[in-house]
Amino acid sequence: MSELHKFMFEGLPVRGMLVRLTDAWQEILRRRQEAGGYPAAVTELLGEMAAAATLMQANIKFNGALVMQVQGDGPVKLMVAEVQPDLGLRATATVQGEVADDAPLSHMVNVLGQGRCAITLDPKDRLPGQQPYQGVVPLYGDRGEKLEKLSEVIEHYMLQSEQLDTRLVLAANDRMAAGLLIQRLPLQGEANLAGSGVARRDEDQIGQNEDYNRIAMLAASLKREELLELDAETILRRLFWEEDVRRFEPLTGTNGPRFSCTCSRDRVAGMLRSLGQDEVASILAEQGQVEVGCDFCGAHYRFDPVDAAQVFLQPASQPPGSSGVQ
Repeated sequence: MSELHKFMFEGLPVRGMLVRLTDAWQEILRRRQEAGGYPAAVTELLGEMAAAATLMQANIKFNGALVMQVQGDGPVKLMVAEVQPDLGLRATATVQGEVADDAPLSHMVNVLGQGRCAITLDPKDRLPGQQPYQGVVPLYGDRGEKLEKLSEVIEHYMLQSEQLDTRLVLAANDRMAAGLLIQRLPLQGEANLAGSGVARRDEDQIGQNEDYNRIAMLAASLKREELLELDAETILRRLFWEEDVRRFEPLTGTNGPRFSCTCSRDRVAGMLRSLGQDEVASILAEQGQVEVGCDFCGAHYRFDPVDAAQVFLQPASQPPGSSGVQ
């Protein structure tokens, strides 16, 4: 069962999370099998994205969807992982070329240097005129080098966009997607973490950085095989056995990460309305129906001429008792 573990280091401005996606990740891959599945390197990268997006959503507690997108100029044109506030998640990738089993990030999406990673926060209840927040970073480091790991891209994003030091360890295969996040909290929140009720002096900043750096180095020593094969209890004990770690009740089952697709017939109808009546009519004339498939879950939605006509009916002109597209 997929699980999310939150923990903090007593008296230190450092927090952490560990996610292990098992059934949720396997369901994402299962729904892709009908279309032929993904190459091994794509499976690994998409799994890392699913784990990273879950960690970020749980970290910020945002009331809306967190959408992570990686797109570029290689054989992998687009990868998307989306996580809802209740930790329902879905992920998909668009592959249009050969991908070697050991291909690094740059070979998949950043061949000519046009790769980008975007993090979008889409509020659940948008106010009129409110737009989603989006941060975008290139797949390059501070020295202009191409980044080869998704963890490095997100660490760079967090530092550039949120000014938060973050260490991230990610791993995935066809059975599990997992991630460990360590983050240094802002100075102003340290009094609460320390339980003292008194803010620390500015000169203590060096010590706080040392605390974070020590814990981040311990986290970075975690090997891919360990992250995928060991249980959460063993991982945290081996890494932080000298630290005073407070762990919280893990989130599992209906409270934890799980596969969930937000596609629906109504949402597809909205997409058809955005295309316009003329465009939909031309598709009907050519094919006899409009068929839309969901890239995330594989569901298919079909609209015949009668269904399509209802899509464009104004609510006032619908017959009594009709609620539009069913």
